[in-house]
Parts: sequence; structure tokens; C-alpha cells
Amino acid sequence: MGSHRTALVAVVRQELAEARGTARAVLAAAESARNEAQRRKKLIREAYATCLAQLTEAREAARQDILHRSTTEATALSRKVAQLAALSAPGAAGTAWRYWTPAEPDRVARPGMLRIGTVAYELGEERTRLPALIPFLDHAHLNVLGARPDADGVLSGVLLRALGTTRPGDVHVSIYDPENLGGTLAGFAPLGNAGLLRLISPGGLGAALDELVEHICRVNESVLTAGYASLAELTAATPGPRPEPWRTVVLLLDARSAAELSDSQRAQLERIVRTGVACGVHLMVRGLELAPHPTVERVSAHDGIAACDTTGDLEVTLDSPPPADRIAGFCRATAERLLAGPPPARLADLEPSTFWAESSAHSLTAPLGDSTDGSTVPVVLGDSTPHALIGGPAGSGKTNVLYAWIGSLAARYGPGELALYLLGPSFAQVTPGPRDPSWLPQVRLAGINADGDREFVLALLRHLGEELRTRAQAAKRHEASTLAGLRAADPHGHWPRIVAVLDDVPLSADAEALPLVKDLARRGHTQGIHLIVAARDGWDIDGFPLRIALPKAQGVLAEGNLAAEVIPRFHAATDNGVIRVPDASDRTAWRSLQRKLWLLRDENCDAPRLFDGEVVPRLPDVYRPSGRLPDDVGSSPGAVLGERIDVAARPARLRLGRMPGRNLAVLGTRTDEACDVLAAAALSLAAQGPARFSIFCLDPDAEQAAARLMAELPQAVTSDLGVVPEPGNVPHYLIGYGLDTAGRAQRERLRALLADGPEQRMHVLGWWRSTAHLHDDLAAHLGAWVALDVRGTDLSPLYPQPGGPEWHPRRRRALFFDRSVHRTPEVIIPYEVNSDHT
Repeated sequence: MGSHRTALVAVVRQELAEARGTARAVLAAAESARNEAQRRKKLIREAYATCLAQLTEAREAARQDILHRSTTEATALSRKVAQLAALSAPGAAGTAWRYWTPAEPDRVARPGMLRIGTVAYELGEERTRLPALIPFLDHAHLNVLGARPDADGVLSGVLLRALGTTRPGDVHVSIYDPENLGGTLAGFAPLGNAGLLRLISPGGLGAALDELVEHICRVNESVLTAGYASLAELTAATPGPRPEPWRTVVLLLDARSAAELSDSQRAQLERIVRTGVACGVHLMVRGLELAPHPTVERVSAHDGIAACDTTGDLEVTLDSPPPADRIAGFCRATAERLLAGPPPARLADLEPSTFWAESSAHSLTAPLGDSTDGSTVPVVLGDSTPHALIGGPAGSGKTNVLYAWIGSLAARYGPGELALYLLGPSFAQVTPGPRDPSWLPQVRLAGINADGDREFVLALLRHLGEELRTRAQAAKRHEASTLAGLRAADPHGHWPRIVAVLDDVPLSADAEALPLVKDLARRGHTQGIHLIVAARDGWDIDGFPLRIALPKAQGVLAEGNLAAEVIPRFHAATDNGVIRVPDASDRTAWRSLQRKLWLLRDENCDAPRLFDGEVVPRLPDVYRPSGRLPDDVGSSPGAVLGERIDVAARPARLRLGRMPGRNLAVLGTRTDEACDVLAAAALSLAAQGPARFSIFCLDPDAEQAAARLMAELPQAVTSDLGVVPEPGNVPHYLIGYGLDTAGRAQRERLRALLADGPEQRMHVLGWWRSTAHLHDDLAAHLGAWVALDVRGTDLSPLYPQPGGPEWHPRRRRALFFDRSVHRTPEVIIPYEVNSDHT
């Protein structure tokens, strides 16, 4: 059975390793494909035109019966043309008007070709229609000649497809229509409300052309300054949005207005034809034949039939003009959306081109969102901005900002570069769950529902303080003053940057927590420890120079900065401007990112610990008689009482050696919790080796718990305290329930056991309802106690300081004090063992 299980585990591990390898390969392929997008689109466009030309030749060869295989060759070519057309003009670029809907691309997609009609292909009995496509944005000017209705239909169709395949605001349109004063393309008029369309007056063409030429000069001088030949090449090579929108100028001329063009206007047109495409300026000209140029796509249209440069000798059946209501509806929606402001970046838009490619040696830099112009806005945790404060009232989006920032950081910095400690109400999903086994690999600890557990907040801050001291000592040994210096001097050490996120954690009024926070804020950044605190109002703590204000936040930004008063939801303001934050709280988007990162993790990457203040931990199986004890259990027997409220989820242990006072008192009226503490102690002691157990129950309410414990301890016997047991060669533990009801004679025998038993390897672990029944003759021999619903002042007989400890009882929490170990008591969570209440 054991060998079968071992083999099964090996198979599962192998499958997981293969899954991770597959995931890495898929992601690498995706990144490679993205980098190759521009080259592929160019090759597809060229292949489409080449295949059309070959298709014409093959058809002619088949008609003349020159080659018997021409028919087969032509059929294969037609299929290839259809495939290339689908790749080059997907969605709104190539869909028939009947099914047409706009398709906004992502930030890295670039324009392809646009459909104007279909090519009828006939060969023998075979008849098919193939999409007729032409290049436009970033590729060509459009020169349409022929009958006006056909030409206007081509222009309106190409213009609508160009607008429907780009992001709103990326294409600006100017129309010169001296004959119809803009009425020819009236359906596009709503774009004017958003500043995307303007009409050139009959006498304003010269000035408009001069303006375009000046714009081309400015782009060449100011934008294309790093050796890029075109805006398309620059956009493909750099992250973020296109630096300049496309400018499309529609010239609707007839024979008379074309003849009236001046020599200077014709010269400007020729300049724009030669240089405009590289700078994002495109002409759409009807009624005037432009001079031949590689960037001019000429279309000749008559009676619904056309010929164009791309399709060559193949006859094109033009699509019907797009319906007027479709044009107007699209333009109205585009204008309204642009006036309302563009939507924030998606969480996927914050992902880098390659996961985990950044080093955190000097800082942590990641975008939090984008600005109003669409460019991503990076935020930096480093020497000058070591810690961040995020402020805003309830419901303003603090948790969403945190998730966007965490996701952006986790996508750039791997587990070896970044360690996250998260404390807040909404961080459970970064840990494994019953529905989603994935977790965020950088997370070491996530704490939720900790509002009532101030001790956990202090434990986290103290853990970070210990880490700071460890790093400072290592830096001193290596004569380094910063994390970057330490990593350079100790390249084999493990020194990731640490980011602790505290979301709505009350710190400012805590006399113990506040000094710890101030110390971390003052010294943490030198050793790569950073704090991100989200609070409902501003702080007056120094060391938090990076301030992020959410809508209606008070006292966060510099005095006089009122940006937080006017920004809407999903926006954040800093002293440097406004950031639009993606909806990172969307579970689908977050799980997609988290699962990709989870699949990239190393097989030795441990799942993070989740502390949930509302979950009662069960006694681990390793502390039951049939379990295998952890390696950290020493030779001295220790009774496990509950879980310590700390970062590592360690058990609270009571060492029971042969010393006076090595007994335990459980105090309080909560029967279920008291019985669980005694059961956890007894079972964990039984797991550590041979021992004897005597169980005596003086409280009827505890009889069921005592019986359950007897069932798990075969070596246990019942007792009524009538006979003091004889010492033996193995430890003997006496488990007592309801000892406050003991009579005088029983109490005398109990006093003797408490006083003399530990030196004879006999220890009493008993439950008293209150300290009132613990007379001085008993209390003096109780070296350790666990208090449940007992007030701190009532514990004074058992506490070395006058007045007792500070303790405010709460459900499923206990105060543990061991005279030989503690200076002050610690709060623990009693394990659930056999009780039925949870």
C-alpha cells in the first residue's frame, strides 16, 4: 500500500511539473507571438496580394488548359486567400455589414486590411466569393475614382471600418465637401461632438493642407527621434498607446472643384502623399487622380463593380454602402463614450511583456493604472518613496487599488525578488481555496478577519522588525548600507524585497503598534522592507511620502491639492496627477492572472499561510497518538494547548518536566473550550511516547468530552481522586474536569498531587470554573494556566504582578501564562478537538 501511494505521489508530481512546463512554454510562445505581430501582419498582407495575383494566373492557365493541375492549384490558392483574409481583416475589419459590430482592439493590436467587397472566383463548376481587402491605416492613402455613388459608398465603408477597428479617439477625421457642404458623409457628424471630426470650409482647403504638412514636419522632428521610420514602427517597439492619433482627411471633389485646385495646393497634396503615411496622415480622395506612389491604393468603381491595386485583374463586387443608421448609431456611441472619459485600464493591461523578468535590487516599479491619455502610470517603492499611504472613505476603492498594485508587482517580480505580507479583510483569494487551488506565489502570509486580534497585527509587525534586524546584521557583515549592496556582496543569499500591506488596520491609536510602524517606516527601506497602508483618513506619520488619495479622501495629499474631491470611482489622485485604476477586484480577471503566475512557480514554492480570525483551527493530526510529531518537538514532553497568534501558526506548548509547579489550570465557564484545551493537551502528550493517563470528571456537562478522550487514549483509566496513584517509570497525567466542585477531602489529595507530583513525573491538568475555588494552597502549585472567560483582575492570585494581567475575554480566545517562560501572558486560540459547536 505504501509503495502504491509513493508511486501515485510521484506520478502527480510529474504531471504537475509537466503542467508547469507547458504553461511556461505557452506563455513564452504568447510573448514571442506578440513581438512578431507586426512582422506577421506585413507578411500576411503581402501574401494576400501575391496569392490573388497567382490565383488570376492559375485561372487563366486552367481556362487555356495549359496545365492539368492548374484547377487543383487554383482551388488551393483560393482557400489560402480566404485564410489570409480572415487573418488580416478579422472582426469589424472584414465582416459583412449585416453582421457588423465594432471591435475595439487591445493595446498591442495594430491595424490590418479593410474589406470593400468580394472577389467572384469561378473555375469550371466551382464558384466561390473571396473577401476583397485593401490596406489603409499605417499603410496607404485611398484614391477612389469613378461614379460618385459607388465612390462615396467605398469611402464611407472604409472610414467606418477604420473607426470601428481602432480605439475611440485614435482616428481624427477632416472632411472637405465643397459641393454638398459635409452632407455626403452626414452620418459621421456626431463625431464632431467629441472633437473627432471637423468640416473644412470651401475656402479653407489650402490652410488645412498647410497644417497637415506642418504636422508631418513636427512628427518627424519631435516624435520620430530614436531612429524609427514611422509612427507604426515606433508604436510597435514601445509600450503604451500610440503617441499620435491617425489623421484622416477626406477630400470629396468633382471635376470642377478638382480643376480649381491651385498649384500650391497640388504641391502640398503631393508632399502629403509622399510623407504622410509614415506620420499617420492618410488621404481619402474622390474625384482627383493622385500621382502614382507606393502608398496610394487606387480604386476605380462603376455600377457596383471595382478594380483596385491590391486585387489586380480580379473584378471586385463592391459591398453595399453601410446603412446610415448604423453609421450614425456607432458615431453617437463613440462620441458619448469619449465624452464620458475612456474606461480604465484592464488588469491584463498592467501585465508586462514577460513575467518575472525584473530585478528588485534597487526598487519595485510597476504601473498602478493609466493616465487620462491612456499611458500607463508607474509607481515606485524605493529609496525616495519607501512607503505608501492609500487614503479614502469606506467604499472608495482602497482594496481595488491594492489588488491592482499587488497584481502588477507580482507579474513583474518573481518569488525570489518579492515577498508579500497581506493583512486586510479581502485577501483570502490569494491563498488556496476549496474552489480554486491556486495562490499568488509571492505571498508568504495573508490575514483576514483580524479586527478582534490585535495580537496578530503586533505579531506581524514584530516579525518584520526581526527581519529588519537580520538584514541589518547581514549588511553590516558584508559592509553594505543598502539592500542592493547586500545582494551584490552576498549573491547566494535570499534577500527579496518585502512589501507589507495593511488594509484598514487600526494603527494610529495603538500604543504598541505605532512605535513598530514608525521604526519600520524610518529604517525599513534601507533593507528592502516597504509598507503600504490603506486607511480611511490621512496620517501624520513621517516616512510615507507616496500618497494616493481616492475619491473624497481627506488629509492625504498636500495642502491645496483638491483632486480627490472631483475624481470619480476607479480613479486615484497623487501629488503628480490622476491615475485611472482597473477593476482588479473582478474575480475572473484576478484568477486569470493568479493562475498564470501559479503555474510558473517553482515546485518548492510553499503555499502561503492564511490567518482567518473567524476560523477555529483544529488540532493537527501530528499531535494525536497516531500522528508523527514534528521535528521541532524536544525531549521534554510538552502539552499542546492551542495555536499561537503569530506569523508561523506555531502551537502553544507547556513543558512538563520534573520541576515544582509543572501543572496546568484551565479557568473559565465555557465548557466546550475548556474540554478542548484538556483534550488537546492529553492527546499531544500521548503522541510523544509512553505515558499513563487518569481521567476524573466531577462535572456532568463534561462527561461526554471525557468519554471521547477516554476512547482516544486506550491507556487511560478513570479515577475519582479517591486514591493518589503511585509513581511509575513513565509520566502520569491526571486530567480533571470540574475540579471546582471537589470536596474538602478530594481537594486535600489534589493539593498533594499538585505539590509533590511533578517531581515524581505526575502532573495535574485540571479545569476550574473560576479562581474563587483556587485557594492559596492550590494556586501556589499551578505553574501555568489558560484563562477563558475570566477577567484580568480575577487572575491576580495566579499572576506575579498586582491587579492581574490586562485581559478582555472573547470567544475562542484564551490567555496562556507559564511562570517559567512568560514575562507577560500571550493570547492563544484553543484548538477544536472533539467539540460539536463549530
